[in-house]
Amino acid sequence: MDILDIFSLLGALGMFLYGMNLMSSGLQKAAGERLRGFLSAMTSNPFKRVATGVGITALIQSSSATTVMVVSFVNAGLLTLVQAIGVIMGANIGTTITAWMVSLLGFKADISIIAVPLMLLGFLFSNSKKNQNKNIGELIVGFSLLFLGLSFMKESVPDLKQTPQVLEFVRQWSGYGFWSVLIFLGVGTVLTLILQSSSATMAITLIMLSMGWIPFPMGCAMVLGENIGTTITANIAASVGNASAKRAALSHTIFNVFGVIWALIFFKPFLALVGKIIEIMGLPDPAAPGFIVTSAEGAASTSALYGLSMLHTLFNTFNTLILIWFTGLIAKIVTKLVREKENKKDKPFRLKYIEAGRLATPELSTEQAFKEIIHFAHISRNGLGYARAAINESNPEKFEELRGKLVKYEEISDRIEYEIATFLNAVSSEEISARTSMKIKSMYKIIGELESLGDSGESISRILSRRNVHNKTFDGETIKKLNAMIDLVDNAYRVMIANLTLAFDGKLEEISNAYAAEDRINNLRNNLRDEEIESIESDRKNYQTSVYYMDIVSQLETMGDFLINISQTLYKTNTRIS
Repeated sequence: MDILDIFSLLGALGMFLYGMNLMSSGLQKAAGERLRGFLSAMTSNPFKRVATGVGITALIQSSSATTVMVVSFVNAGLLTLVQAIGVIMGANIGTTITAWMVSLLGFKADISIIAVPLMLLGFLFSNSKKNQNKNIGELIVGFSLLFLGLSFMKESVPDLKQTPQVLEFVRQWSGYGFWSVLIFLGVGTVLTLILQSSSATMAITLIMLSMGWIPFPMGCAMVLGENIGTTITANIAASVGNASAKRAALSHTIFNVFGVIWALIFFKPFLALVGKIIEIMGLPDPAAPGFIVTSAEGAASTSALYGLSMLHTLFNTFNTLILIWFTGLIAKIVTKLVREKENKKDKPFRLKYIEAGRLATPELSTEQAFKEIIHFAHISRNGLGYARAAINESNPEKFEELRGKLVKYEEISDRIEYEIATFLNAVSSEEISARTSMKIKSMYKIIGELESLGDSGESISRILSRRNVHNKTFDGETIKKLNAMIDLVDNAYRVMIANLTLAFDGKLEEISNAYAAEDRINNLRNNLRDEEIESIESDRKNYQTSVYYMDIVSQLETMGDFLINISQTLYKTNTRIS
């Protein structure tokens, strides 16, 4: 085997991996908005979560992509840890479809014959003006490259039968009994770690098995190793996420490692079961003593390929059936192993959902950003609480502390607005639908209004500071009136956050609650203004003190305007989309 053959083999592997990634990406984009529907199907029923994982992985043809997506969902608050564990279990079952597809189409049918014509079809679709057609084109091209890469890999691997010394060297590693099983398990793990694709390692294992390089038990050991190696992808994705994301990724590792342990304990009986099933299918038992694949064609090769795919399917199915009853326990274990590292003082000021980057598709990323906006709204409402405390505080030192917090909240609002806007800019740079574009535009408006709410809180602190500099104070009646105004603004905050949540769930049908909250604020503002003007005219109030008082009332009324603007934006966007 010369250097050109080696590069040809590596190039074929690269084509296979690129085709797999392209096909997965195309499927994810084409099904982007439907993936949220899968999420909504997840209830307290663990079997539905598993079915969701199977469905998503069967759809996008990559368990790694599904697991990374699930970790991102947990990081974005779209899934709970227990839900995520169930979906990951299902993803492990779903990935076995890829193995069967490769076994049935890549080896038993020369699909590379139609792969090249399919490239033309994919090219035509990719030149369409419609994003959906472009995504389908990407899917078709990825499918074609995957099987072309597999075909080239089969052609590029050397025929070791022509070099019996090399073949004997490879086979001698399978002569150490159970130690050989562990050796090939390690090979499967390391190969998957390097390639970052269990499907690619599975394809290589199938090629080695079909060409008679390794016996069937060693191929099975490699498959078990692949199930450990594939967990590293999710752990890499979770490394930049929050504690919940790290826990979801770790649960994947625990799930697969546990499965490999019981599979190793019952290795021979497990292989015997697989062999019996293949025998029932009318093929030779690949687990039988003395079974050897002598040719890439024929019943023996088919038996070995189907046997390996069957073992992969049974392993993940049995493992899920065993552990599905213990998802709560797994969640507790990973929660103890991965501690939440947080500073309570800084907790409200951190991004919560978009800090780990975008999700798989623009549609899902907008959901992630929306979740962050809801979090932003809660932080903004906390700022109103500090404004209330500052208005009610008579101690100068404590007031200065509260004023500092209001200034800090204004800075936090600026920072969060910038971070969300930057995230939305990145999402907008991708190919997005008109629907997603409309959502993003509305989110820009909403974060602008939330940032303005922070400005109003800081403005109130400056008004109070000027009042204090001029040695003015508010009497008890004035404080009472301001608290009444703040109560109405706080209620408007509650209504706005409720409408945000309804819009996120696609259930916002009307905003009469927001209009009612706004009317109450405006009516009270008008009454307070009229009363204060009357007091000034009758010389019952100091004019300068009244100015500070009315400035704060005006700021609170302005906050009500910002809040109603958010609900109106949500309603208009929801109406246009639906």
